Amino acid sequence: PLKMARPACVVVVGDVNSTLAAALTAKKIGLKVAHVEAGLRSFDETMPEELNRVIIDRISDVLFTTEASANQNLAHEGVPRARIHFVGKVMIDTLRMNRSSIGRSKVLDSFSLRPRTYAVLTLHRPANVDDQAMLEDLMSTLQHIARKIQVIFPVHPRTRDRLARFKKEKLTELKNLVFVDPLGYIDFMHLMEKARFVLTDSGGIQEETTALKVPCLTLRDTTERPVTVTIGTNSIVGRERNHILRAVENILKGNLKRGRIPPRWDGRAAMR
Repeated sequence: PLKMARPACVVVVGDVNSTLAAALTAKKIGLKVAHVEAGLRSFDETMPEELNRVIIDRISDVLFTTEASANQNLAHEGVPRARIHFVGKVMIDTLRMNRSSIGRSKVLDSFSLRPRTYAVLTLHRPANVDDQAMLEDLMSTLQHIARKIQVIFPVHPRTRDRLARFKKEKLTELKNLVFVDPLGYIDFMHLMEKARFVLTDSGGIQEETTALKVPCLTLRDTTERPVTVTIGTNSIVGRERNHILRAVENILKGNLKRGRIPPRWDGRAAMR
């Protein structure tokens, strides 16, 4: 299709394998590539997404960035400044465009929830769920958290498979831990917006919680989205149980990281 269409430019978004495949295909047949969400770095090459990001940025002709650190990363890697464009975050455009629909979601009613009385958990990264000892330790930590506050856990297919393989079926017996199927965008955004806090190893959720001004505890040792920590509501808590539990306890005591909206996360990134 690319050979037949011969577009002036191929726009690729993010850092997943299909993003890399599209960028490589375009370059190999002589097309220009523009990368949206360029320059993000965790500096952890054990993450598949990190390798994708570095390669995509290296071969892209136009690089659209979401935060100042991305500009600095690209400049440090030798990318000419004329190719770097700080435009903001298109995912926040989507969030702002759907605010009214998100506000009308009835997802809390379907789970018999009241705002700020529950936490949300997402977990899917290979480093967290593919290793049995790591997953069991995180699940044990989760049981401690669920004794303090109800936890809604939309379970990623990868994580559900690992939980079944490692025979952690006893987790379903915890009354305060609610396993649910993955939710649609509108309902999930509403669920996060009304949560007391969010626990995650996702990259995008770090940004969405900052935009929603909801405390986020990231179950990783690094982040490629540092603006969510320096400006936003995100805290990197790693995987060590006591560290995670202390962070949860602080939030439950009202010691919230208020944060603010990062520059150019104003709903106009796509226009730029």
